[in-house]
Amino acid sequence: MAYQQVLAEDRSVFSIQWITIPHEHSTGLTSEKLLSDYLSYIEKVTLRLIKTRMNAEGVTMRLSPAGPDLISLAHPVTVRSENGTRTTLRICGGFLVQPGECNVGQLDFLTESVPSGTRVALRLADYCPLLLGSRKPSLFRRWLYRLTQALIHKVVAVRFLAMIYRTSTGKGLKKGAVKVAIRSGDPT
Repeated sequence: MAYQQVLAEDRSVFSIQWITIPHEHSTGLTSEKLLSDYLSYIEKVTLRLIKTRMNAEGVTMRLSPAGPDLISLAHPVTVRSENGTRTTLRICGGFLVQPGECNVGQLDFLTESVPSGTRVALRLADYCPLLLGSRKPSLFRRWLYRLTQALIHKVVAVRFLAMIYRTSTGKGLKKGAVKVAIRSGDPT
């Protein structure tokens, strides 16, 4: 498994995690299935403290069914190619998003055929978290984000992909997550 999570030059967050599942174990694995499994996983891992909901408008994650949206995502858009699928959800708003930065970032679920199997990935791009405060966050706000929301996102994404690997192959991972460099930026 590989991952990278950085604060880009424009002070938006870029985060990607991926794992490769052998071809013989990846039948039926699509980006739509990843999204569905991810929403279920969020509820399970938070002991249903965070509720997810998908409807005609999109996807929301809330602290309770009647609580405010932590994050609001546009309706998923799926693109298919001969090598795989990509489901994209544009970040529309929510409590965890800087008010002036709604409709900027996106969350992608990806599957791609590679020689060694099917690469399964989660990618968060151009996200502006409320904890950073602005496109010019203070050192305190960067550390606050790094030690809270960034850490939680990374742990949840890595464990989610480990769960996908385990349920697909029937085996646990032999190695932990390896940090890679895809984009430049400050580590979060």
